[in-house]
Amino acid sequence: MAAGSGGRDGGGTSERLALAGMLFAVSMTFIDQTIVSIAAPSIIRELGLPAGAMQWVVNAYLLALAAFFALGGRVSDILGHKRVMLVGTVVFVTASALCGAVPTGGAAEPWLISFRAVQGLGAALMFPAALAVVVEVFPVERRGRALALFFAVAGGLTAIGPILGGWLTSWTWRAIFWVNVPVAVVALVLTHLARIRNTPRPEPIDWPGAVLVAAGMGLSVLGLQQAAVWGWGSAATWGCIVGGLAVLALFVLAELRSRDPLITMQVFADRAFSADNAVLFFAMMSFVPVFFFASVYAQVALGYSANEAGLYLLVFFAGFGPASQIGGRILDRRGARPAMLLGTVVGAVGFAGWAAKITDLSLGAQWVWIVLAGAGIGLLLTPASTDAVNRAIGRSYGEVTGITQTVRNYSASVSLAVLGTVLLHTAANRITDTLEQRGLPPQAARNTAEQITKSLTGPSGGSGAGGVDAGLLAALRADFAAANRPVLYGMAAALAVALLCALWHPGTRITAEDEAARPRPGARPAGRESEREG
Repeated sequence: MAAGSGGRDGGGTSERLALAGMLFAVSMTFIDQTIVSIAAPSIIRELGLPAGAMQWVVNAYLLALAAFFALGGRVSDILGHKRVMLVGTVVFVTASALCGAVPTGGAAEPWLISFRAVQGLGAALMFPAALAVVVEVFPVERRGRALALFFAVAGGLTAIGPILGGWLTSWTWRAIFWVNVPVAVVALVLTHLARIRNTPRPEPIDWPGAVLVAAGMGLSVLGLQQAAVWGWGSAATWGCIVGGLAVLALFVLAELRSRDPLITMQVFADRAFSADNAVLFFAMMSFVPVFFFASVYAQVALGYSANEAGLYLLVFFAGFGPASQIGGRILDRRGARPAMLLGTVVGAVGFAGWAAKITDLSLGAQWVWIVLAGAGIGLLLTPASTDAVNRAIGRSYGEVTGITQTVRNYSASVSLAVLGTVLLHTAANRITDTLEQRGLPPQAARNTAEQITKSLTGPSGGSGAGGVDAGLLAALRADFAAANRPVLYGMAAALAVALLCALWHPGTRITAEDEAARPRPGARPAGRESEREG
């Protein structure tokens, strides 16, 4: 019998092959979150793109990811997790190859932005399906350790992006897209060798719901992404955010009345599931944005190269990786609540300590706190994510994975927008004071400070402070370092709120017996009136 829910051929070998195949697949999506920014200057220079185009190259991918996660998860339950993972991988890698083949001239900008959006669609199909494959293949008593390895390796690859991007760009920036081709081939081969069983469920897709959630997520995330450009006082910013949230509210009302909803809202009646997602929402305010803020800080304040900034991020994963394994083992033995409680406390202490030492421009003064911050996130990420998936109604693993990934993605967008604004304003104020002390008139100092700050935090962050004397450069670096302090304190505060959410978790855990008593894939959950056998 093929590896999958209900039976495994080859036992551990099939499980390991399946896990490896899914890791290779999702590794492309994690690396792509950071690798493109490193190549931004080379892309702009060769293609002659306008200044704002590169921001849209980044945003198009993230927007599509946010808009289609929920649909991707539901489609994977209906068509089968293995099949949708394969389709998502092919869509993603094809779009990657086409991004690398972008022509020069006037077509370059729409070409690159369009195929980056297609990449995001492929990732939105692939990721929930790949995670659901791992959940199906591993029994519940060993699922925590398997997913701990999944999240540890996949998350660590985000830090590899800058290092790999710098090395590949030294050859050609197009290679940052082409590198996905051999990775995808390995993922497809391993998936075939694992002989994963595809388990489709012949159910209708709620297309009106899919349109509503895509429009709502897309609009609100667009508003958050563009807040730094349009300004928080802009009608466009708030029109997108409020309009998107209104559409999402309509989506919830429509789902409650739908015979075949895209998302079964009854799952939120499970207090543990809601607590897991609340923990993920606030914890991801710290985890996902830390790659951006720490990378820019390392390049600007510490004067690191892009490759060295990647190594700086690896310090975070020195805590994250081992702690993920510990969190997975705690989940398997004692449930999610103890791991989430421990993780939120350790993480909050780590981020607060990192904030206190951020102006000591030395890794030696910071590394202990960075490791603690990473360990805290590592302890809670797998337990919260796995416990939420374990509570799927009718074993709709793709559906609930789509929910958790949407929560994580939206949280990251909110955090990047809010904390990014805090960083910009704090840095601009401090740099303005420094320039005024050096004799610049107040308005000129303010204008110059804003230009410097935006150039430091743009797609090619770290290059905007060149051409100044050594004394002023040292002062600017100190100002930028200090501006990161409230950002890290904000991350610590987010984890403190996550701690309260973890305390709300009832502490119950899903056992193998509980899962065996649930309906098999194909059975409709209660509340879906058009129940079919199948």
